[in-house]
Amino acid sequence: MFDVEKIRADFPILKREIYGKPLVYFDNGATSQRPARVIAKMDDYYLNWNANVHRGVHYLSNVCTDGNEEARRTVRDFIGAASEKEIIFTRGTTESINLVAYSFGERFIGKGDEILVTEMEHHADIVPWQMLCERKGAVLKVLPFTDEGVLNLEALDRLLTNRVKLVGVVHASNVLGTVNPVREIIEKAHAAGAKVLVDAAQSIAHTEIDVQALDCDFLAFSGHKIYGPTGVGVLYGKEALLEEIPPWQGGGEMIREVRFEKTTYNDLPFKFEAGTPDFIGIIGLGEALKYVGGIGLKAIGAYEGELLKYATGRLLEIPDFRIFGTAPEKSALISFQVGTIHPLDLGTLLDRMGIAIRTGQLCAEPIMQHYGVHGMARASFAMYNTREEIDIFCEAIRKTGALFEGGKA
Repeated sequence: MFDVEKIRADFPILKREIYGKPLVYFDNGATSQRPARVIAKMDDYYLNWNANVHRGVHYLSNVCTDGNEEARRTVRDFIGAASEKEIIFTRGTTESINLVAYSFGERFIGKGDEILVTEMEHHADIVPWQMLCERKGAVLKVLPFTDEGVLNLEALDRLLTNRVKLVGVVHASNVLGTVNPVREIIEKAHAAGAKVLVDAAQSIAHTEIDVQALDCDFLAFSGHKIYGPTGVGVLYGKEALLEEIPPWQGGGEMIREVRFEKTTYNDLPFKFEAGTPDFIGIIGLGEALKYVGGIGLKAIGAYEGELLKYATGRLLEIPDFRIFGTAPEKSALISFQVGTIHPLDLGTLLDRMGIAIRTGQLCAEPIMQHYGVHGMARASFAMYNTREEIDIFCEAIRKTGALFEGGKA
């Protein structure tokens, strides 16, 4: 049995009111809330154990170092990596992708080479590759999607020439909700001689991921989207590939020996972790993954799928309600418009009713261009959301529509 009320009790913020209304938090695609045990774990380390990691011989440093490395092993097990050497801690998905763009790009990308991304990527999986192409004289190619929000895999076969060195693909779109067939894409890319980076920012909290089963070369995600702290993320990379590419940043920890004549670099994973990490944030991430693992991603995914189905049916009953992204496989989010109401106006009025959603271009301007719109509204669900909240949300949209000319209550 999936006990949503028990889960909600773990998140203190869900008990509060906004403008005198019970909080309905539907902005989980931007950041999830944190359970009390994650906050308590971090507080305990800040209050009782705080000391820099990996360098000290004293007791406090050893405790924090052990906590940091325990979290690394937790991540390894959570995504099915072969070794903790393949787990690099970063500040989030964006930094992870930039790391690959720089380090992989320095080693493998040259003039005339191609990088292939999809039309539904977040800006974080577009701009770093554009910057790399500018540095190296490479070319960025784009795999389009249909109006339903499904990638055109026939076009993928045409685009995957021997010039493509890397494919960047989002596992689940932060706008369309589309869950892409990443295993099939990886197989096709590898057959063409290309490496693959999977952006798992929107999938990590909703579905089980096994990087060895997927056979991806890189995978990135952020802690704050899976009930962990902000400013902490993960880059997974195959060990042999991480050994081959150069470090991204220089400084303490990532070195083995420093001479003015030459510096040699540390072993994995520390080769890519220059300077003092957010080790307490990393410990918090480990605790968040343990929390999610205790509930079970299969159960979470099934429950969120029910929420998505219920919300879709209820929302389509509202006059002039348009959903962007109707792929057969979707994660638990809905991007939409209501008649001619501007998304900003809609989001502002819903906020006054205690409902938090996301509005705007959603860090995915090419998707807006695909549909010919300036922005969208997005409701994204998590394991602590309920059907009752969806009912409140639908009624609030109806009330908002009544406030605008042509709106219908």
